[in-house]
Amino acid sequence: MAEFTPRVFSGIQPSGGLTLGNYLGAITKFVDWQDRGTHETIYCMVDLHAITVPQEPATLAHNTRELCAGFLAAGIDPERSILVNQSQVPEHAQLAWIFNCVARMGWMNRMTQWKDKAGKNAEKASLGLLAYPALMAADILIYHATHVPIGDDQKQHLELTRDIATKFNHDYGVEFFPLTEPVIEGVATRVMSLKDGTKKMSKSDPVDASRINLTDDADTIARKFRKAKTDPDPLPGEAAGLDDRPDVRNLVNIYAALSGHGVDAVLAEKAGGQLGHFKQDLADLAVEKLAPISSEMARLMADPAEIDRILARGAARARKITAPILARTYEIVGMVR
Repeated sequence: MAEFTPRVFSGIQPSGGLTLGNYLGAITKFVDWQDRGTHETIYCMVDLHAITVPQEPATLAHNTRELCAGFLAAGIDPERSILVNQSQVPEHAQLAWIFNCVARMGWMNRMTQWKDKAGKNAEKASLGLLAYPALMAADILIYHATHVPIGDDQKQHLELTRDIATKFNHDYGVEFFPLTEPVIEGVATRVMSLKDGTKKMSKSDPVDASRINLTDDADTIARKFRKAKTDPDPLPGEAAGLDDRPDVRNLVNIYAALSGHGVDAVLAEKAGGQLGHFKQDLADLAVEKLAPISSEMARLMADPAEIDRILARGAARARKITAPILARTYEIVGMVR
């Protein structure tokens, strides 16, 4: 088998409003991989994915810079990691076309997110929305990424990435693209709504109190946690006691993730306590962890030219990896260069 440089890649759409779910479910994992120092780390603002649904151009540009500011404020170091905007590295889209010709329509039609987003209006959905997973595969494989930190909702897309790599390698008799491994870890990989513990925390939820935005100030963060939905019973002493209590389970998971302790350790400490007191403790902890990020994002967004310089440097570094991989892909396929 071919050997590949240990390399982590992941990305987030700049579709507006980073939330606590993005932070705990993704960005903290990105920082952890960076700080381990065992893999090269590449983190991407995937703006090409964002336009699979209509976007207002000025808003998209703002959201891309804000997402970059969020990465930086949360601890991504643009010297130790490559921080890049997808559309500034044309090899993403160029490899995606090759993969559009490798992937099968049946594969795309089976994608759960395609079915959810297109719904009954599939005939009116963009071709880009259907082909989204092939572009995601290209995002990953243009770097020969060996690992991708993802949430449960992206696992099917990562499996498709492996299918595309396998088919390409088989069709051309090479071992060129790695079979990228998904990495799903941590107690809060799926953060739920503060108003309904059965639904994922979402920036598109019309109820702002349902989520913590990374741009929220300290008072707003504290207020939202104090008013989060719970139930009248005290906290249990073990995780099994959270069964059938999704709102409480969500808050305990968030506390565990922010504190760096496991759910069992949190419950052992807080067992029997009233949820009003627990929510106040959670609010204090969240403000301690998140308010500095909010402040740093605001500082960075006051100087968009510096953000643009960081992204330009990231694109230049990224292309030193992607250009040779695309050139070799073209050679394998038989394109005259």
